[in-house]
Amino acid sequence: MTQRTGTTATTRRLAATAVALLAATLVAGCDDKSDREAAAPPDPKQELLAAVPTEQDLAFRFSTSDASGDVSGVVDPANRGMDIDTVTKDKDFTLEMSFRMVESRTWMKVNFKGAQDIQKLMKLPTKWMELDPTKIEGPDSLPTYEGTDPGNAEAIIRAATDVQAGEGGTYTGLLDLAAEPELVDALEGMATLGDAAGQIPLTAVVDPDGNLSSLTLEIPAAGKQKASEYVVEYFDFGNAPEIVAFTDDVAQKAPTAAYDLLNS
Repeated sequence: MTQRTGTTATTRRLAATAVALLAATLVAGCDDKSDREAAAPPDPKQELLAAVPTEQDLAFRFSTSDASGDVSGVVDPANRGMDIDTVTKDKDFTLEMSFRMVESRTWMKVNFKGAQDIQKLMKLPTKWMELDPTKIEGPDSLPTYEGTDPGNAEAIIRAATDVQAGEGGTYTGLLDLAAEPELVDALEGMATLGDAAGQIPLTAVVDPDGNLSSLTLEIPAAGKQKASEYVVEYFDFGNAPEIVAFTDDVAQKAPTAAYDLLNS
């Protein structure tokens, strides 16, 4: 794992050390109570929030998984770029969809595995296609670069209660969806939990370099919905590839069939 020298986690640790040193200097000569307050232990919840990737981080890989499937990709904060790969399985075929976002531009690549005739019948190219946002119906149909936390880890941690630090960079807590109602729509299977939505066990791991490497929610069973997990992983900081715009020889303008697929 690449040491995050000069990156967000390191900067935050240096800043925290400097603030603590300054505070200790300012209270020198005060009573023992002030000295004890200056040496108060860190807040585990704030430690977790400080480990979530930000725009100052190096490029990294990510993955998320829940009851609906898996998503993976790369985030490149320096270029405001992101790659996303999704896999959807049907009884007759597997649909692989990949997206590349660089600032406000978006490209898509589609591959129907096990049923190539579908791709031909739909007249969908096998190469990258640049999408025109004006031809997309609905604001949620076209992914764009939206920052460095595709797994919504920060919102989840902010909604967590009873956050405790354990050994080896592990943390535990409980997710209270009442504190972040928008998470109900963002996370698969949350809308049907009812009273259980305020007591969802959370486990997180921060690696030795200060990166949030994983966050797991244990989603309980509710009605016909089986118990499941929501897992976010951030890794390969500084080792992931650069995300840049495709050139015209690599990508083409998306045909009508691409918009038909997205707008269906």
